Amino acid sequence: MAVIKIQDLAKTYRVYQKREGLAASVRGLFRRQHRMVEAVRGISLTVDEGQFVAFLGPNGAGKTTTLKMLSGVVNPTSGTAEVMGYVPWERQHAYRRRFALVMGQKNQLWWDLPAVESFRLHQQIYGIEPTAFARTQGELVELLDIGSLIHQPVRELSLGERMKMELVTALLHRPKVLFLDEPTIGLDVVAQHSIRAFLKDYQTKQRVTVLLTSHYMKDVLALCERVVVIAKGQIMYDGSLAGITGKFGGHKIVTFKFSDKAHADVASRGEVLSCEGPRLRLRIDRAAVTGVLGDVLAAYDVEDVSVEDPPLEEVIAEVFASAPNAGGPAESDPAPVEAVER
Repeated sequence: MAVIKIQDLAKTYRVYQKREGLAASVRGLFRRQHRMVEAVRGISLTVDEGQFVAFLGPNGAGKTTTLKMLSGVVNPTSGTAEVMGYVPWERQHAYRRRFALVMGQKNQLWWDLPAVESFRLHQQIYGIEPTAFARTQGELVELLDIGSLIHQPVRELSLGERMKMELVTALLHRPKVLFLDEPTIGLDVVAQHSIRAFLKDYQTKQRVTVLLTSHYMKDVLALCERVVVIAKGQIMYDGSLAGITGKFGGHKIVTFKFSDKAHADVASRGEVLSCEGPRLRLRIDRAAVTGVLGDVLAAYDVEDVSVEDPPLEEVIAEVFASAPNAGGPAESDPAPVEAVER
């Protein structure tokens, strides 16, 4: 059953264009210039109940704007969206009680108070019954192993510890839909692994529908089976992780291990990634791999050979690069400037 339904959703901002210099600033008091920024360009998307979906794109692609529209923080310019049957920007109280938004670069905790005080405030805001609140808080605190930290002022916690507190706060009211906007940004490797393990375990047990944005491909590989790629405000790909490599990965990584040393004429069959003694690693066009393997294995004494798909980061970058610049300027593009009277 579809929990999130988006149809032709678009958002355009009208942004004041400030000019340099004193004279230009004075003119701007009477005649302002603006540019139109198309953050999201008519995207359509459906997410079923219990899915963990990666929502990927470069900076300025429209990911966060989309999550803000689905959370009711921002109104769209056009298009429609429903989450659990609710229109997000109508901001109904019943809807607010059923979803949560966690942004890695925004803090919802009281800085100078212990996190447990923010938990209690959250309980009052959402009207959580005391017994249910105590049970849920205890479960989340135990899962994240933060029992010794919840009574410390938030300002004394590390970035990773604060993110764990943010997750507890967001999940206290048992939301059915969770929007995660770069929850592991800036965290060290240990903290990232801990957050990923918690999210995977929690989502599996609670069957929460999750839409995740992240620039860390390890988050995607560990958590998501479905990937939606947005670039310049448009959806470029929607499908499985395996499918994105097959569609956009135009090459393979082939590693040869020769019996004596690497051969220069073999190196010319592709782009050399590394050459160390008898081991040669090449990037070879996907269509040419079979032919290269046949020729090399027939002509040389090869001890071992492996063929791999390129790293997901490279494939995603190829998707970004292939985005058409159609339908007007995107969020990070130059845009037409219009002058209007103040």
